[in-house]
Amino acid sequence: MSGNKAKRVVVAMSGGVDSSVALAMLQEKGYDCVGVSMQLWDYSKKDDASGAGEGSCCTLDDIHDARNVADRLGVPFYVVNVEEIFSKEVVDYFINSYVAGETPNPCVKCNQILKFEALLKKAIGLDADYLATGHYARIIPDQTQGFKLLKGVDETKDQSYFLFTMTKDQLGRVLFPVGGLTKKEVRAYAGRLGLKTSDKKESQEICFVQEPNYAEFLSAHVTAQLGEIVDVEGRALGRHRGLFHYTVGQRKGLGLSGGPYYVTGLDTKANRLMVGRQDDLFSGGLAAYDVNWINSGAGARVEGGQAIDAVVKIRYRHDGAHALIKKSGQFLEISFKTPQKAVTPGQAVVFYNGDEVLGGGWIERAIG
Repeated sequence: MSGNKAKRVVVAMSGGVDSSVALAMLQEKGYDCVGVSMQLWDYSKKDDASGAGEGSCCTLDDIHDARNVADRLGVPFYVVNVEEIFSKEVVDYFINSYVAGETPNPCVKCNQILKFEALLKKAIGLDADYLATGHYARIIPDQTQGFKLLKGVDETKDQSYFLFTMTKDQLGRVLFPVGGLTKKEVRAYAGRLGLKTSDKKESQEICFVQEPNYAEFLSAHVTAQLGEIVDVEGRALGRHRGLFHYTVGQRKGLGLSGGPYYVTGLDTKANRLMVGRQDDLFSGGLAAYDVNWINSGAGARVEGGQAIDAVVKIRYRHDGAHALIKKSGQFLEISFKTPQKAVTPGQAVVFYNGDEVLGGGWIERAIG
């Protein structure tokens, strides 16, 4: 960048190795970097002043680690208070989804609303040209689409599934420096620079709940309504402890004899937990809503009444399944070439063509 004013980048720093290396890589490339961490909690009101607890991210210790890395690299560092928006848009969403009988994905909401809306807006307010994060994904320019969102090079760490809500404008203002590296390469990079986070343990997926205590967390916010457990033919088999204790595909903790039984659905209107055998978990398709198309060409074809083939992921660790995607009223109808197990309302469904993210939406219900 010699001869030109350096582009300014605000780097979202979680306190982990990935965002630390993202900052270091951009600095080495000559960018004018500013480190920023998001304060999600009023730590003075928490029993554990370090934050949500061991294994979580965005704790007070993580902010200290982020500041340590920024100081070592000689980069300005700030903490942005987003407690109110985090509570409303992520924590409340998480609770309300379980009350509605859905299984939420708060990481998608956090990326969508906190990072690529709220934090990007603050970055622009700091006269930054870009916001950078430590996500394992890639953004490349494209002559017809403007930009494409691709999987990260490291398939085992790829996080593109959580990014399907991104807009073209956001893709033009966001950088993913570590998307072209493997996790091993990222740790080695941090180690060469002597960064404190080089061998730091990875955080769990949901920062405000310590696994496996989802039910304990929800019990503090929701009053459990006991009800019937019924099989696929409607026969009563037992009693459940409150629907928020369960999710589609769950086998343990049902307290039923004659099993194994699996949760096949949650009927919130009748307050009934529906169970069946493993074969009852498989569905031929699903209906999706609130769809965002990153590849506008694919979106235009589907919205115009055509059907397209894609590989579809119905959860983060899903391998992906070949499917046909078409418009059906207010929903997208996704028909799998091979039935898929445990299609779960409330989870994200993301469409791929090879490494490219075409778009995604939210699962409304299983079909077939």
